[in-house]
Amino acid sequence: MSCHTECNSIGAFDLFLLNDGEKKITEKPFAGMSNTSDFIIMKEDHTVGNLLAEHFKQHPHVMMAGYKVAHPNVPELLIRLQTDGTATPREIFVEVCKQLVASLGQLAQNFTREYELRRMATAGEQDSNGPNGRP
Repeated sequence: MSCHTECNSIGAFDLFLLNDGEKKITEKPFAGMSNTSDFIIMKEDHTVGNLLAEHFKQHPHVMMAGYKVAHPNVPELLIRLQTDGTATPREIFVEVCKQLVASLGQLAQNFTREYELRRMATAGEQDSNGPNGRP
């Protein structure tokens, strides 16, 4: 196999599974702006970037939040977060992530409950009909 093929090929799982010793999230304070940090999140893309950035923007102590993905084949997401100084970017990052996990957990419970209720209702309708689908 040529270097072109080997060097440019990405394994099926390389874009979302962490390698041994690889950290999921790294914080780097951004020297150009006060109360600002860049968070590098490995093996994530626009889905997580947009979700987090939009929720950061809703936080009352966030001055600015944005994200970028350098390239689709580089499994790295950069989020820049600036606060008003009443909380650190890391504190806001953790708080918003905890809120999102709780919110998505509630969504999963609601979805499962609704799914089960509809499944029982459908099963009840089928049981009330005869074997040929008639009452």
